[in-house]
Amino acid sequence: MTWTSLYQLLAFVGLLLAIAKPLGWYMARVFEGEATFLSKLLLPLERLLYRLAAVNPAKQQTWRTYAGCCLAFGLANFVFFYVLLRCERYLPGHPAGGTSLTPDLAFNTAVSFMSNTSWQAYSGEATLSYISQMLGVTAQSFTSAAAGMAVAMALIRGFARDWSARLGNFWVDMTRAVLYILLPLSLPAALMLCSQGVLQTFHDYRHITTLEGAKQTIALGPVASQESIKLLGSEGGGFFNANSAHPFENPSPVVNLVEMLLILAIPAAFTYTFGEVVKDRRQGWTLFAVMSILFVCGVVIATASEQRGNPVLHAAGIVGGNMEGKEVRFGTAGSALFSVVSTASSDGAVNSAHDSYTPLAGLIQMLNLKTGEVIFGGTGSGILSMILMALVAVFIAGLMVGRSPEYLGKRIEAKDIKMVMLALVVAAAANLLLSCATFLVHFRGHGYWNPPGAPVANLGNAGPHGLSEILYANASAVGTNGSAFAGLNVNTPWFNLTLGVEMLIGRFLVIVPALALAGSLARKKRVPVTVGTMPTHGPLFALLLMGTILIVTALTFFPALSLGPIAEHYLMHSAVVFR
Repeated sequence: MTWTSLYQLLAFVGLLLAIAKPLGWYMARVFEGEATFLSKLLLPLERLLYRLAAVNPAKQQTWRTYAGCCLAFGLANFVFFYVLLRCERYLPGHPAGGTSLTPDLAFNTAVSFMSNTSWQAYSGEATLSYISQMLGVTAQSFTSAAAGMAVAMALIRGFARDWSARLGNFWVDMTRAVLYILLPLSLPAALMLCSQGVLQTFHDYRHITTLEGAKQTIALGPVASQESIKLLGSEGGGFFNANSAHPFENPSPVVNLVEMLLILAIPAAFTYTFGEVVKDRRQGWTLFAVMSILFVCGVVIATASEQRGNPVLHAAGIVGGNMEGKEVRFGTAGSALFSVVSTASSDGAVNSAHDSYTPLAGLIQMLNLKTGEVIFGGTGSGILSMILMALVAVFIAGLMVGRSPEYLGKRIEAKDIKMVMLALVVAAAANLLLSCATFLVHFRGHGYWNPPGAPVANLGNAGPHGLSEILYANASAVGTNGSAFAGLNVNTPWFNLTLGVEMLIGRFLVIVPALALAGSLARKKRVPVTVGTMPTHGPLFALLLMGTILIVTALTFFPALSLGPIAEHYLMHSAVVFR
């Protein structure tokens, strides 16, 4: 790893640390209903929205009611976007003259943005109209992110409250997330992106003649307004098929840095919000430290691997880092850092082709996805998943010392651990089982090579890398990430349906157990700290938590990863090439 790339990493982490405390403090005040500098401006609008929606902001909800509202809201968003996509051909403002999406692709796309995944099995600029981009993609970038933030706050309140069956009000939390956090952050971010060259227009696509005499269509559109919220809200779905590798979405290294900060700003700040609400900031800083250490280690390994390049090419006299699939304006360091930011969060935006990365860098990307969104993660889902892992670490420590596990003064009982394990195991099982199903269903009776049209026939690569493409796609769907290796054609009924189901599992079969856990914790009385209480802050617990994350991930996914990127790494160094 070069000194330049190391300085870039240190600068990025430093800026992220500087953002986390003030934004986290502000978010805590917003969700706890305290006055902020925007209250005078936005409070009348907030109250008007409650009256129009017939919501009583003073009415607190149990975990069942909270979960029911979250599920109902998700269903309404899905139905609205699905109908919009099925009627695409009738919508005005379609410069590319597209047609309505097929039922399976519409299902996949509607589920994707409703679940905060932003998986795209289509080319954005050639498929969706301006109306679908704004009312569907951009609007759901706000609402799905706000729903995730609301659920995270409900879980945090479970630790902060005593003898209470109430976790807050879903509609109030979601409204405040949009009004006070997402909108005020996305508007100046969009203006900043516009000032740096990111496109924002409603003009028709331009048809030009190149210097060589060829005809080319230049896609235009309202990009900056979608770009800012897709990054802040962990959606990641690009207006252009090339996503943040496109110069109209990410024109310069400065914009590249800003976009990475937007991706991790809210997930990082949520750690401070957590400490603020539970009245122990050390707890939040401990989680931030664990996230940061895992993140930095991933960036160092991925960047070093990319800068080292492919030994097969070195043997042929081609020296230098691995620039395949990358933009020259970002280089290997800027591309590798963005890839780890993207996969460590649940954002899924990309500024390079992950399919072209070296096996070790691809392994880091997959590990980030398979840890369950704990390395910063998404807007709300990141802190939620990290808290679940912290409870696993506390439970393991309790077993080792023979003491009832406690976290933040709440005793962790068998029913609580069952909810934690349900959230973790169901997502992992869906990931692995549907990855296997993709191979087994379509290999059976057809031999190793499949007939045209079968899902495995859509692989861009043979050997371990082809397996990695399947593993990555399923991990991205379950992890509500949305990025792809990009070497796999996923616009088939099989992938559209199975990946859509995985997105639903990764979103709601984590949210519901987490809310049940929050309800259980909120009803408990906080127990006093004693000499035998294990501190859940500081270096010792941070090491225990990191070890738990790595061990749980390895025990679950190591066999699959050993056949994919790990095997590919050793084969690459043995000069074995798959064609």
